[in-house]
Amino acid sequence: MLDMRFIRENPGVVRDGAAAKNISVDLDGLLELDARSRALQQRLQELATQQNRITREIGPLMGRIKAEKDPAKRAELEKQATELRQRPTEIKQESLELQEQIKALQPEIDARLLTIPLPPDSDVPLGKSSEDNVELRKWGNVPSFEFPVRSHIELGEKLELFDVPRGVRLAGSRSYFLTGAGALLHQAVLRLAMDMMVFEKGFTPLTVPVLVREAAMRGTGFFPAGREQAYRVGEITETGEDERFLTGTGEVGLTAFYLDEILDETQLPRKLVTQSTCFRREAGTYGKDTSGLYRIHQFDKVEQVIICKNDREESIRWHKEILANSEQLLQRLNLPYRVMQCCTGDLGPKNASMIDIETWMPSRNAYGETHSASRLYDFQARRCELRYRDTQGKVQYCHTLNNTVAASPRILIPILELYQTAEGAVRVPEALRPYMNGMEIITKQ
Repeated sequence: MLDMRFIRENPGVVRDGAAAKNISVDLDGLLELDARSRALQQRLQELATQQNRITREIGPLMGRIKAEKDPAKRAELEKQATELRQRPTEIKQESLELQEQIKALQPEIDARLLTIPLPPDSDVPLGKSSEDNVELRKWGNVPSFEFPVRSHIELGEKLELFDVPRGVRLAGSRSYFLTGAGALLHQAVLRLAMDMMVFEKGFTPLTVPVLVREAAMRGTGFFPAGREQAYRVGEITETGEDERFLTGTGEVGLTAFYLDEILDETQLPRKLVTQSTCFRREAGTYGKDTSGLYRIHQFDKVEQVIICKNDREESIRWHKEILANSEQLLQRLNLPYRVMQCCTGDLGPKNASMIDIETWMPSRNAYGETHSASRLYDFQARRCELRYRDTQGKVQYCHTLNNTVAASPRILIPILELYQTAEGAVRVPEALRPYMNGMEIITKQ
């Protein structure tokens, strides 16, 4: 969420930022509501000033009345005193009415504030969709095979690594079972990612709730935009107490861990990591990637989150570091990838900058997205009331960043396809063998 003062002072920046992201906003409506609220607050302050003045004047006036010998002048002073004594009642009534008007306006202002996106950073390229993203670099060599390449779907069926038909029968479209070595490979990737982040990178591991209240989804920027992608659990009641949502990423739990808290600057940065099950409805993707493991409703992900000081340069440094963490994992798995700077139209409402990593997938004859690193400055922190007290005692909003370390089973697509043999077996990447009891090759079980 943007600071209302920033919006008020920089309407052009906000308007242009929303346009660059292809997001429609009613900025004029928000500014009009804000102006009305500020006018009411100014009048409320004027009334408070009047009340204070009356309090200061009534005592001396009573003294003058007591000392006045002239009956006519005393009568005039007593009339003034009566008017002064009546005025506080009038002020109180008008103040209550103003407070009610301000109170009635605030929910609408807050609701509109939640629809205003964070303007993209100046170095983000203009574009309408992912088609306009810009390649920053590549790593690894895309292999050429001397035999017909099997897709991960064919390999999964042949080696009994997963079972989509039974998953669909049990849970509906885009569902699956991971079986045998497929399940082991899935767990091995996640364990490698967690071990690297905790024992080598010094991140604090958390196990997070995946069923959360709306405040967590709204605070982390997944509501109101993106609400259609979340599964709702429970009934809507007057208090909303029974309503929960399944999270689509561990980012929600990690970022909202300090919801409504004030940290001390000495506690920053906080480097958090979790492995969690994620749920996404994939609304709007009907008929797209319906087979295989690329676009599914349930998956597991190791997610990294940084909570740091309110400093743009520090945020930019952390953005590079969390991106490097993910690249290091892919390099250990020896999976060729490319790094893509997302354009303005592909950022979404909450990101100032987002960099994707796409890993080579032979069956697609293309790179497919496997990671996404986001820089959000204080956008989430303002929604979450996530703050810290600096060394001067001033309370400031934190900055937050996040990135995928590994998301499985999507990451199994390049592993299976790139490590396949002419016989239809799959070699286990060396980095994963310790997590699979030394298994070197996967053959039919």
